[in-house]
Amino acid sequence: MLETKPEKVLTDAVTGMVPNNRLRKHVMDKLMVYAGKEHKHSAQNPESLKI
Repeated sequence: MLETKPEKVLTDAVTGMVPNNRLRKHVMDKLMVYAGKEHKHSAQNPESLKI
């Protein structure tokens, strides 16, 4: 799964750490994970994470 959908691995990990309540959907909607270096948030200067 890491080769086909690397962003899903991190998303599933965060989903498991967030409590299962009303705010889970809100928190997960705000989470943005990208597989490569291309993203639309250049003004925020996000850091890449090596896995």
